[in-house]
Amino acid sequence: MSRFARLALVASAGEPAREAERQLRELHDFVPIEDADAVIALGGDGFLLQLLHRLLEQRRDLPAYGMNLGTIGFLMNNWRPEELLNRLERAKSISVTPLMATVETTSGQRFSLPAINEVSLLRETRQAAKLQIDVNGRTVLDELICDGILVATPAGSTAYNLSANGPILPLDSSLLALTPISPFRPRRWKGAILPDRYVVRLTIMESGKRPVSAVADQREIRDIASVEVALDRNRSLTLLFDPEHALDDRIAMEQFVT
Repeated sequence: MSRFARLALVASAGEPAREAERQLRELHDFVPIEDADAVIALGGDGFLLQLLHRLLEQRRDLPAYGMNLGTIGFLMNNWRPEELLNRLERAKSISVTPLMATVETTSGQRFSLPAINEVSLLRETRQAAKLQIDVNGRTVLDELICDGILVATPAGSTAYNLSANGPILPLDSSLLALTPISPFRPRRWKGAILPDRYVVRLTIMESGKRPVSAVADQREIRDIASVEVALDRNRSLTLLFDPEHALDDRIAMEQFVT
């Protein structure tokens, strides 16, 4: 008996994904996502992240198998409608633990935002951000003047983090990347690699003059006073990959891309 007897199918709004959805629905029977053992996602990385956040909100660890009908598709498998069931049987399961960002705004509001790839802080105006960095309750940098900073998971280390010259983290490394975005002072600080059991607190200095927003994957909170970022070990997500196209190997091999 198949380990995924009941499959759900979701697709992004793009026409390639919608056409692919029509093809698959002619080949297979699908159930509502609430009744499924796994979900097939057609689209790009952004669409898959939206789906994963939906599953986090529902507190469901429903295995997700993405097929790329978007642009880059780093988190996706190749689009091939044939032999879908066999591919699922062979698929390698990758477990991903999200971050949780506890955000406090300058007006005193508090938000809890999950992030699969990264939590980033970004200046809102022409004024550079001025931040204090604390790790496990200890101030490690009194003042960082920069365009922003981010905390990235291994799964997200090849995304925005890599574009900001942050390190690529192997998926099973149990590490987080703390990466500055265009640092001005101290100019030579390149960031840090931290054990994922650490808690990072980022405090905005001169927030009235230098407003900063916080972004957890795709959700933004503006005019923040502080953000505390830690791994949320109470929640996890499962991604399915073709063995020859698995995420852990792709992240490791990304270090050799020129």
